[in-house]
This record gives sequence, C-alpha cells and structure tokens, in this order.
Amino acid sequence: MDLDAWMAGLFLGQRISSARDVGQLCLRAIAVLVEEPNVVCVASPVIVCGDLHGQFSDLLALFRACGGAPPGRRFVFLGDYVDRGSGGVEVFELLLCLKCRYPDAVVLVRGNHESCTVSRAYGFYDECLRKYGTITVWRDCCGVFDCLTLAAVVDGSVGCVHGGLSPRLAALDDIQRLERRNEVPTDGPVCDLLWSDPSDDSGEEWALSNRGAGYIFGAGVATRFLSASGLDLFVRSHQLAMEGHRFHFGRTLLTVWSAPDYCGRCGNAASVLRISPGHSARLLTFRQLASGLQDA
Repeated sequence: MDLDAWMAGLFLGQRISSARDVGQLCLRAIAVLVEEPNVVCVASPVIVCGDLHGQFSDLLALFRACGGAPPGRRFVFLGDYVDRGSGGVEVFELLLCLKCRYPDAVVLVRGNHESCTVSRAYGFYDECLRKYGTITVWRDCCGVFDCLTLAAVVDGSVGCVHGGLSPRLAALDDIQRLERRNEVPTDGPVCDLLWSDPSDDSGEEWALSNRGAGYIFGAGVATRFLSASGLDLFVRSHQLAMEGHRFHFGRTLLTVWSAPDYCGRCGNAASVLRISPGHSARLLTFRQLASGLQDA
C-alpha cells in the first residue's frame, strides 16, 4: 500500500483507482482512529475547518490558501466530508491518507453525514457506486465513519464538535465516556453532538430540533458547559453561515463553515479558524478560495 502515491495523485485531482486499494486505506485508517479517545487533545498552532460536503477542489484550494497541507500545518476537521458535493470520495480519501501518514497533524471529527443512513440518502452512496461500480467502497467508508472521534479540544481551552450540545452531557469529560464505534443512533448524546444547533432567539434552554434529531439549545446551556469544561470558546459547524462564520451567545460559541458557494448555488463565503499559541484565535474568511483568505 503506497500512501504517498495515493496522496500525490489526489493532490493532482486523481482519486484512488481501485476499490481494493480504497478498502486497504480504510482498514489502515480504522487502525489509527480506534486508538484515539472520544475527545482528542490538540496543541496550537492549528486550523479548524467546518463542513466540506464533497467540495474537493475547494479543499485543495483551502490547503494552498492556509499555507500548505499536513504535516506543515495541523488541522482539525469538524465533519460532513461527504454528500451533496460531487467530490466526497476524493475528499474522504485524501483526508484518510493524510490521517494515516500524519496522525498527529490531522483530527477528523465525525459529522452527521458520516453515517450509513444519511450518506446513503444524500449522495455519497451513489457517488461511490458511480465512480467504482460497486458499493464496497461505500461500505468500507461506513466502517471508518464509525471510528471517527466525537470532539477535539485545542490547548485545553477551545472545544470542537460537529453539531452541538446534549442535555445528557454536562462537560467534555462526559463525552470521553461514550461508546462511539457504532452507526449514529437516532437519539441520545452521540446523536446530539452531531445534530444539535444553538439558538440566539430561543428563550428555552432546550427545545426539540426541527431537523428530527438533536436539540436546539440556548445561551445558559453553552455557558454552563464551557464553565464545567474549563473552556473559553466552543467551535462547531453543521449550519450554513452566509458569511462563513457566525458567533453566538456573546462570542462564546462559534459556527465555522468551510464550503464556499455551497452546492454551487448558495453564494456564501467560507471560513476557517486559525488558533495560535497564547490563546490567539483569528478567523480567515474567503468568498472564493482561489482569491485567498482574508482576516475577518
């Protein structure tokens, strides 16, 4: 198995050629991922990225705009690598290659689309079948989905998940005790981490989400979770933000979205969060990745 050759091809826009090789990559990725805790601790400097949704050319441009890919830069990706965009196969293959080659420079958090049920309905299943002529690749990727971590914490002060919080989780330590290596359940704390959303307008602490999974949570919930976890900031993705990012609850919670012009029709900007030593965090926002990043 030649990770370097696969990565070189992917950086040129060429997916891994055979379903068998993808299966080997998935097995190697699983061996790496199962050794990680539910909450991965990361040291700055690090770049936190939101949803990618199969926008492969934007991922390549994002690496260039951020000054390079791993291992020269450390990244935390917050999930939703696949579905809706046409390059979910290539996005996931490249991220897995990078994770296998440079495990300490890449954190892959699970999103709600890293699910057999969701990815079958929203495009990734069909994409794998179209590109490889077999559903084996999709099945192999689903095996990896079940091993992705649930959260990350940067310098002990910035918490990161895909979606949001759960009434069953008071602090980061509670996430460490969850069993994550299964298909995403339809309810419960793992489901909530991947599906929940903040609401600046809701007067309630918790409300059922209109997504059909997870919760809507208010400022008091976020404040207590940050205090119990010793965090200064909580970063998540999961929701399209037209400016590429959105602060909630007095800038204690941040939504980051990293797929510009989502689905080729939304016209949105995209952002990443660059965290430097000394608790310095800077948003970098772009309209088109080819034009580079700008301070927000």
